[in-house]
Amino acid sequence: MQPVDILILSNGPGELMTWVKPVVKALRSQLGEDRTQARISVVLSPCSNASGKEAAIAQAYPEVDRVQGAEHFFPFLLWGKTANNWDWRDRGVVLFLGGDQFFTVVIAKRLGYRTVIYAEWEARWHSWIDRFGVMNSKVGDRIPQKYAHKVTVVGDLMVEAQGSAGDPEQSKIQNPKPVLSEAEVSKIDLVGLLPGSKPHKLAIGVPFMLAIAEQIHRVRPQTRFVSVVAPPVDLPALANFADPQQNPVLPLVGGVAAELVVSNPNTAPYLKTASGLQVELHTQFPAYEQLSQCSLCLTTIGANTAELGALAVPMVVILPTQQLDAMRAWDGLPGLLANLPGVGSSFAKVINGLALRRIGLLAWPNIWAQEQIVPELVGKLQPSAVADLMLDLLDHPEKLQQMQEKLRQVRGQPGAAHKLAQLVQQLVRD
Repeated sequence: MQPVDILILSNGPGELMTWVKPVVKALRSQLGEDRTQARISVVLSPCSNASGKEAAIAQAYPEVDRVQGAEHFFPFLLWGKTANNWDWRDRGVVLFLGGDQFFTVVIAKRLGYRTVIYAEWEARWHSWIDRFGVMNSKVGDRIPQKYAHKVTVVGDLMVEAQGSAGDPEQSKIQNPKPVLSEAEVSKIDLVGLLPGSKPHKLAIGVPFMLAIAEQIHRVRPQTRFVSVVAPPVDLPALANFADPQQNPVLPLVGGVAAELVVSNPNTAPYLKTASGLQVELHTQFPAYEQLSQCSLCLTTIGANTAELGALAVPMVVILPTQQLDAMRAWDGLPGLLANLPGVGSSFAKVINGLALRRIGLLAWPNIWAQEQIVPELVGKLQPSAVADLMLDLLDHPEKLQQMQEKLRQVRGQPGAAHKLAQLVQQLVRD
C-alpha cells in the first residue's frame, strides 16, 4: 500500500472521547502500526463547548501521530498551512468526526484527498463527499437517491462507549478504591451525579444536585453517591461551585454547599455537606465502569445522556432555568453569541428564552426513540420535586428495569468504529 495520511477533523471534548477515540483504535487495528505507511493526524476546529484541553486529549491517544489545536484552525482552512508546517503525503483521506461538514470539503479539495463523513443526524455536501457513514437508515433515507451508493449504515459511535467499558486502557486505576464490590451492589443503591463539564452548567448543577442528593439520603441513608469529574475540571475548581462565597448562583437554585475532602491516596476524594452527605469524586474519564454500576443517574443535557443510554443506565435529565443567562452551552452560532465577552449574558437570556418556548426532547435516548424513555424535567425546578421522582424510581426497581430495557432497544448495535474504519480503508486502497 502506498503511504497514506488520515486527517481527522473534530472539535469538542464529547466528539473526541466518544467518536475519535474508538475510531482511531479501529483505524490502527485495520491499517497497522507502521507510521511510515499510515499516519493519523487530528485537526481541531473551534467549538462553543470546548474546554481548551481538547488538543491534550487527542495527543494522549497513542494511535494519533499529530494534533493541531483549534486556535490554529482558520489559517489552515484558509491557506492550508498548519502551525508546525506539517508535510502531507500524496494519498490520503479526510475523515469528519465533528465540527462543520463543509470544512471536510474545503480541506480535502486543497490536499487532493478522498473524504468520509460520519453523519449522526444529517449528511450534507453529497456531490463533494466520497463516502458517508451514517448512524441509521433514517439519516441515509434523507440523502438523494442518486447519491445512495455513497451511503453505508455504520451505526451509532456513541454505542462504542459500552465497548470501552471493558477496554484495559480505560480500566487503569486512577482512583485506587473501587466504587462498589459485587456484594455491596446487592445491598446499596449507587446514584451517579453528572452536572456537566462547562462552568455555566456546573454553577447550577453542582449545588442543585447536592441538594437533591441530601434529600434522597435523608430518606434512604443506604444510598451512595458518586460524581464523575470531566477532564476540563480539576477537583478544587469543582469544589468552588459548591462554595457560596465562590458561586453566587448557589442560593438561586436552592443549592447546598459542600467542601472538598482528600483524606488519603487509598480512597477516593469526596464532597461533604454540612449534614454529612458524601459524594465520591472520580477523575477516570470516561468512567464507564463506575457509571455502569449505578442504579440511577441524575444528569443535565448533553453527551452524558448519550453515554448513559449506550450503557443502558437509567437516568433523570434536568434543566433548571432559574438563571437563564447561566445556560450558555448551545452548539453553533447561539453558543458563540451566548459566550461573547460583555454582551454574552444578554444574548444567553434571549436565546434560552426562545429555546425553552420551542423545546422538545432533550436527552439523546429520547431523541433517538422519539419518545420520553427517561424523565426530562425543565423549568424552575425545586430539589424536593426532583428528589421525590428519583426516590419513587429507587423504591420501584421494576420501573428502573423497564427504563433499562427500553434504553437497550434504542441504543443500536456496536461496531460503528470498525465499519467507519473500513470505509476509510476502502478509499485508501482504491
